[in-house]
Amino acid sequence: MVGSEAQPQVEDPEKKKKKEEKAREKELKKLKAAQKAEAAKLQAQQASNASKTAKKKNVKRETGEEENPDDYVDPETPFGEKKQLSSQMAKQYCPSAVEKSWYAWWEKAQYFVADSSSSKPTFVIVLPPPNVTGALHIGHALTAAIEDTMIRWRRMSGYNVLWVPGMDHAGIATQVVVEKKIAKERKLTRHDVGREAFVSEVWNWKNEYGGTILKQLRCLGASLDWSRECFTMDEKRSKAVTEAFVRLYKEGLIYRDLRLVNWDCVLRTAISDIEVDYLDIKDRTLLKVPGYEKPVEFGVLISFAYPLEGGIGEIVVATTRIETMLGDTAIAIHPDDPRYKHLHGKFAIHPFNGRKLPIVCDGILVDPNFGSGAVKITPAHDPNDFEVGKRHNLDFINIFTDDGKINSNGGSEFTGMPRFKAREAVTAALEKKGLYRGIKANEMRLGVCSRSNDVVEPMIKPQWYVNCNSMAKEALDVVFDVNKKKMEIIPKQYAAEWKRWLDNIRDWCISRQLWWGHRVPAWYVTLVDDELKEVGAYSDHWVVARNEEEAQVEAESKFAGKKFEITQDPDVLDTWFSSGLFPLSVLGWPDNTEDLRKFYPTSVLETGHDILFFWVARMVMLGIKLGGDVPFTKVYLHPMIRDAHGRKMSKSLGNVIDPLEVITGISLEGLHKRLEQGNLDPTELKVAKEGQVKDFPNGIPECGTDALRFSLVSYTAQSDKINLDIQRVVGYRQWCNKLWNAIRFAMSKLGDDYTPPTKIDPHSFPFSCRWILSVLNKAILKTISSLESYEFSDASSAVYAWWQSQLCDVYIEVIKPYFSGNDPKFSAERSAAQDTLWTCLDNGLRLLHPFMPFVTEELWQRLPSPKDCKRKESIMLSDYPSVVEAWTSEKVEYEMDMVESAVKSLRSLRASLPAKERHERSVRAGFALCQTTAVAEIIQSHELEISTLAALSSLEVIRENDEAPSGCGVSVVNEALSVYLKLTGALNPEAEQEKIKKKMEEIKRQRDSLTKTMSASGYKEKVRPNIHQENEAKLETLRQQLESFELASEHLQRQIAGVSEN
Repeated sequence: MVGSEAQPQVEDPEKKKKKEEKAREKELKKLKAAQKAEAAKLQAQQASNASKTAKKKNVKRETGEEENPDDYVDPETPFGEKKQLSSQMAKQYCPSAVEKSWYAWWEKAQYFVADSSSSKPTFVIVLPPPNVTGALHIGHALTAAIEDTMIRWRRMSGYNVLWVPGMDHAGIATQVVVEKKIAKERKLTRHDVGREAFVSEVWNWKNEYGGTILKQLRCLGASLDWSRECFTMDEKRSKAVTEAFVRLYKEGLIYRDLRLVNWDCVLRTAISDIEVDYLDIKDRTLLKVPGYEKPVEFGVLISFAYPLEGGIGEIVVATTRIETMLGDTAIAIHPDDPRYKHLHGKFAIHPFNGRKLPIVCDGILVDPNFGSGAVKITPAHDPNDFEVGKRHNLDFINIFTDDGKINSNGGSEFTGMPRFKAREAVTAALEKKGLYRGIKANEMRLGVCSRSNDVVEPMIKPQWYVNCNSMAKEALDVVFDVNKKKMEIIPKQYAAEWKRWLDNIRDWCISRQLWWGHRVPAWYVTLVDDELKEVGAYSDHWVVARNEEEAQVEAESKFAGKKFEITQDPDVLDTWFSSGLFPLSVLGWPDNTEDLRKFYPTSVLETGHDILFFWVARMVMLGIKLGGDVPFTKVYLHPMIRDAHGRKMSKSLGNVIDPLEVITGISLEGLHKRLEQGNLDPTELKVAKEGQVKDFPNGIPECGTDALRFSLVSYTAQSDKINLDIQRVVGYRQWCNKLWNAIRFAMSKLGDDYTPPTKIDPHSFPFSCRWILSVLNKAILKTISSLESYEFSDASSAVYAWWQSQLCDVYIEVIKPYFSGNDPKFSAERSAAQDTLWTCLDNGLRLLHPFMPFVTEELWQRLPSPKDCKRKESIMLSDYPSVVEAWTSEKVEYEMDMVESAVKSLRSLRASLPAKERHERSVRAGFALCQTTAVAEIIQSHELEISTLAALSSLEVIRENDEAPSGCGVSVVNEALSVYLKLTGALNPEAEQEKIKKKMEEIKRQRDSLTKTMSASGYKEKVRPNIHQENEAKLETLRQQLESFELASEHLQRQIAGVSEN
């Protein structure tokens, strides 16, 4: 362990990814605690003259002078200035203290700002614009962690980096927030206020409260270029939206049509498919619906009869929405259904208005084996019926007002009734007429608006549409056509979803009946001579233009010589339309700006896979059409975050994780209070609190930004879902403490006078120094290759493994003898270890910085600088580490692998001792039985390293013919090496013999299984030569291991026999 302060033993977060190593890690932890105590004891006993700092500490101890606590506290730093650090490092890592001040300095120093005139290669990401109404949630934190990792890595790798921040005006979400605000404060609706005043209210709200999330992103260390911050409804972005609409309209790709849309009767607007949540209803269910005092029943199928014309009988149909029968205009049957052959060409009569309903034959819609085989057709209120209506040229009768009441088309008996009250009234009226035929439970999917919780009503409305066919073909080609391929989707499995969406694309409804948003740049021309004066009455009276003056000119050209008035369409555009233009508009399109020329196309689009079609595909289609190229060359789709149990995060479950609460920490009471401030009903609140008690019994401890970021990035290997366990974040927070102590240890060993070399040549260095530099090379190579292939979890694991398992657990421990007592015989080794330690920490912190920006900046700033070499002002501006070929040594790594294997076996033997005897170094001698000369030479040359790491008093190498040491436990390391640990007074030879017997049985099982495989008929013909060679080698290894265990068993048997004789 590093340092002298005892830290709480916290579960290593990586073990959650490598569960098979759990037992080993547990043993190591126990031993490390012992080593730590021993190290503290030794440090207290021995004087160190390695540095002035150490001398000062000794003087303090001798004189009894107390430490000054202020030396360990950072001075107050003026906002935006470079952080002032304490003269002494704090004894423990504190996230809030470490993460303070750095961001404000980075931002003020303009380290995040991209240079459009730079000759460096570009790397560009556009931040998915969060809603202006939004607050930071865990999904945003994941996005920021991944994107900032890429951005900081590329910036350090010599790229001209641009990461553009922006906000989405979020049409529906923002309008709902402000409507609720004025309703609560002034008891008014937006219609009471009026459009112009309401839009002004929204702008006021946006300026006062909007954009909170962008401030919160700074807490996550997101190195965004704030000088280019934009908003989808600012002047430049609005210009881009208008220009895009006009260009697409003039190319014939935008048109107006009367079609079925998802209608929200509360918001009184069409909504997009992504704003519709679906409830799976299994049985008869009562649900709350906005605007209704009583719950409404769903999950039922009501049957009723239509009388046939001429009194020839009736035809029975069934529906889940009985109120829509008021708009029925036909009944469909299958043309081959023998039951209804006699009704071909006949009519039914509507019982409430006498309308004649043709009985049409439709083999596409009707399944003769379902229900009665007859289907009521309401073309204006059902997607399937809409298609039937078009196929058979039926009437389309809308029976609802925009707020969901029955209109005059529904008949005077029901006019003005809310639709679900009309449901009851229509059922009662059918019963009264003797046409009601019963009700039964029925499974169904119910569409509900995610914004208002209103039940979505299919309504026929005139809307503006984008014809997506040709653009979708281009978007497919850039992913799949080998001759046109320009874009890669990562992970690859989502390319199939891309194809599925775009192969089946429908035209995109881009108009919304809202007041907040980009006004549709279309004007309706009302001619003085027109018979109908209502806006939209004539479909050919529309003109599209960039402004009203241009619209006037267009109208004068289209209706030359006629008198008219023009009125702008009151609708606004779908939020996804402006979002789809974002990679273009943030760079200044449609103007030919320097940014657009330099940074388009961007490099990567990183977002959640749930909006692959709704946002990503639309950006690609519009980018190719309007920008002339794909908007980005890579699409990286991150997983969706769930709780530790795999459940979707929900306020009602109490499992929503606020990233800011993870960063700063929160008590269980604080979590409860947050729930109480929400709008959960008492039952939901009780369930949510119980969930919090179960998952966070002690609340959430302060973890800090770095631990949260690293944890989220490390989770990205988990396919399409992340099951986020806060304990893993806590584990990484404790790991930050390990980094902190590694630097504290280094500073104590480097001393105040130490000056790092500008370059090192490890060939003359001690074995352990050459080894740590060689594995550092591999960690650098693995990290960079993983980042390049968007395998962020692998990259984080490579960095973690080097810091944790190699630098802290091995190297820092193994060099301690060089610094113990300032022994002159270790003078050269001590100097080499200092240079190596500094090189490792400098490279290691730079390697880790993109993942953990705050702690790495703070620790790097504390490292001494090389002589005659001006260091960069910030770690984020320094070079990312690169492989140094001269450091790599496969031979050294091979030898250290053997050393570590021997140490692992010796530690395992020690761990089996009683607790009191486990840490007695002076009486624990070790022996290494080597079967070959080569292995004996390796073990002999690394006696110091093995003794240090395994806490041995001595290590003796013995050969096959030597007498086995008595009173020892034995462990077979491999086929050529076994180790013995003196266990006098604690050895139970019979128990040891039983352990060896079990291991031998396992090896025999593996040997017999492999032998059987290799003896099978046709084995040599079927198996490739290289596999055959591998199996031969495995068999030989198993044979040698078995021999080693047999030898160990013989030694123990002799001990048992000796004990029996005595």
